Amino acid sequence: MATQNNHKGITRRRFLSGLAIASAASVVGTSLLAPRKAMAATDAVTGFNGEVLCGSHWGAFRAKVVNGVWTETTPFEKDPHPTVMLDAVREVVYNPARVKYPMIRIDWLKQGYKSDTSQRGNNRFVRVPWSQALDFFQHELNRVQETYGPSALYAGHTGWQSVGKLHNAGTMMKRGISLHGTTLGKMGDYSTGAAQVILPYIAGAMEVYEQQTSWDIVLKNTDTIVMWGTDPVKNLQVGWLVPDHSVYGSYQQLAEKVKNKEIKVIHIDPVRNQTMKFVGGEQLPVHPQSDIPLMLAIAHTLYTENLYDKEFIANYTTGFKQFMPYVMGETDGIVKTPEWAEKICGIKASQIRELARTMAGGRTQLVGGWCLQRMQHGEQWAWMLVVLAAMLGQIGQPGGGFGFGWHYNDAGTITSAGPLMSGFSGVTGVEPIYNGSFKGYAKTIPVARFVDCISNPGTKIQWNGSEITFPYMKMAIFSGNNPFAHHQDRNRMIKAWTKLETVVSIEHQWTATCRFADIVLPATTTYERDDIEQFGNHSNKGILALRKIVEPMFESKDDFDIFRELCSRFNREEAFTGGKTKMEIIEEIYNGARLQGRGIGVRMPNFAKFWEGDGYIEFPAGKEWVRHESFRNEPDLEPLGTASGLIEIYCKTIADMGYNDCQGHPMWFEKEERSHGGPRSDVYPLHLQSCHPNNRLHSQLCSSTDFRATYAVADREPIYINTQDAAARNIKSGDLVRVFNGRGQVLAGAIVTEDYSPGVCRIHEGAWYSPLEGGKAGTICTYGDPNVLTLDIGTSQLAQATSAHTAVVDIEKYTGPVPEVTGFNGPTYETGIDPLFPAMDK
Repeated sequence: MATQNNHKGITRRRFLSGLAIASAASVVGTSLLAPRKAMAATDAVTGFNGEVLCGSHWGAFRAKVVNGVWTETTPFEKDPHPTVMLDAVREVVYNPARVKYPMIRIDWLKQGYKSDTSQRGNNRFVRVPWSQALDFFQHELNRVQETYGPSALYAGHTGWQSVGKLHNAGTMMKRGISLHGTTLGKMGDYSTGAAQVILPYIAGAMEVYEQQTSWDIVLKNTDTIVMWGTDPVKNLQVGWLVPDHSVYGSYQQLAEKVKNKEIKVIHIDPVRNQTMKFVGGEQLPVHPQSDIPLMLAIAHTLYTENLYDKEFIANYTTGFKQFMPYVMGETDGIVKTPEWAEKICGIKASQIRELARTMAGGRTQLVGGWCLQRMQHGEQWAWMLVVLAAMLGQIGQPGGGFGFGWHYNDAGTITSAGPLMSGFSGVTGVEPIYNGSFKGYAKTIPVARFVDCISNPGTKIQWNGSEITFPYMKMAIFSGNNPFAHHQDRNRMIKAWTKLETVVSIEHQWTATCRFADIVLPATTTYERDDIEQFGNHSNKGILALRKIVEPMFESKDDFDIFRELCSRFNREEAFTGGKTKMEIIEEIYNGARLQGRGIGVRMPNFAKFWEGDGYIEFPAGKEWVRHESFRNEPDLEPLGTASGLIEIYCKTIADMGYNDCQGHPMWFEKEERSHGGPRSDVYPLHLQSCHPNNRLHSQLCSSTDFRATYAVADREPIYINTQDAAARNIKSGDLVRVFNGRGQVLAGAIVTEDYSPGVCRIHEGAWYSPLEGGKAGTICTYGDPNVLTLDIGTSQLAQATSAHTAVVDIEKYTGPVPEVTGFNGPTYETGIDPLFPAMDK
């Protein structure tokens, strides 16, 4: 087995060895190839010995097992650039935060749905048998449906829980619960909530999750790459499926071209991020949340200096004539000059003009991330990026245009010529037992507004051209999902949570969501069950067997068996399983791809040979591809999915919705709070970034004790602070600090660095909420959850998405008694209570 394969002359372990790091404390800098250490095993038990091929969101790997215990993790030899996060995957199984047994919150066990819900979060639970826990679960499903109807039961949240075409936690929940009854669901997500709503109106597709132009084409044809609020070298460590990480070879080539001045890369970002450190290039440190003024000033320069592509505007877009009067100040009296923008965004007018000229002077690829659309009015940023690309006129040309998915799912790799596997379906076609009326309440709500729904039932809101009425949510189910990580304004959320009568969490880690639940069911990890998955995301490089590494720990069950046993309680077990075992379903999924492969000339062995053999099939390479090329070549025959079939610079559909915060063309709207002289900056002067972490996938891996110790500071989540800001507060690297605003307060460990512009700080999202006093709103978070501090408002009436990027804070050196971190252990077990107490009768 190869562990030191070379890729174009560079060993995997040396690939990112030259990446600069911020300080001595920051093992947190990207280092995909850091040396690995073997983690100590737990007490050995008699069992399997050998090596098991498996996969994860962090890549594929081989697990060494000794006497039934997973002892070492080695990257899959087909992964040329594995991430160091693979070191933490084993800890997911052997972890003090494991949910070991079915647990019921003590007061809910006594009082049922009439319990004191203010006690949620106090971490007091009673262990119960599986049979009783599932009886409680079914009883509550029945009660809520019969008492309130389907609008009161929320079962819509989904997350990044696991890879695998069978054992998808969200799918299992949807399939099992929908056999019982219809429920309130969700629309959108936290990652791309604003962009995914507006871009179909503007560009005809969601764009954010889709494949991008092949990197080989970009490297051959592009003169300038503008990285706008994106950090792909950091973010491409993880993938929705099992990433193959081959895309890092392209970033190595890009770095060489930047070094040789063959390609110019411009990073529009207030932070010298990991991508800038690796590929090089120039930085324009724009003030946070002021990108729209910068973009409008670029548009003004392109127009007034006659640098825009008139032919492309005339033939491929609509609405330019309605947009330009706004840019020229004819509609609001404000001419969007570079001088006007400079006062807001902090970039000199001369630099703005030079940027516009550079973009228009050659083939330019605009690379947009997702962080910037997670601010108030985030729709405007996504819209404006498309408008600038349209004015440059290079959409659909090799190496030109725009893209919103370059940092995601191996984007830019060549997609193979192989088949795609389907997954286990959340739909059975069997009528549910309960199919009551929603009584005028919404059947789906925007996911980022679900706490609004709990807090304000009966309220009507505008959303994407329609009016919806929030239902009275009474019960919520979360399976493999942690809303107490990804939702904003934690203290507001805690207050709202008391209105729910029953909360169920199905999970393998004691997340904050479990602590704020009433019924907690222990699920297996990916590594304690068999499954199958694609290797490579957009690349679709092959198919990988995800073989069980170890037996399920404690009393955990996989989601399939949990919902199968639940369905058996209301005579829907066979409908749930389809009459098949788990391995039969896996084989069926494989055979579907095998049949598809025959049709495209790709031969695959039978399932038994695949599963019992190498457990890996690699597909032949596909062809290079240019995004939007077919539209460019034949706009009449290959129109976009917009109302006009063209790029809509002005969108009548949106204009007719009549929203004051998202009108017919992109505009600059001031934020509710903004640093660098914006609203509330006189009280809280620092902008708080809470973007994707460097050492986790959202909140996953945060509980991995040994790995967390490699990047934690003062045993807390790091906060990155500019040198000037730190000096003004007498803060040094390694200090414990209090970060606060009017919404809450957290403790974090300081890393002082010049990588961050003055007035900008960062705590990565996904840090586990660890309250000093469990369940009490306003108590300090002892570890550093940034969503204690973020703002919970919709981006606009169009998308109603998250505005997490709209947040200002202040920081001070912490001098009080240092509390222990509370978030990474299991609950307090209560004794002397009859575990068979009939809560369902209350």
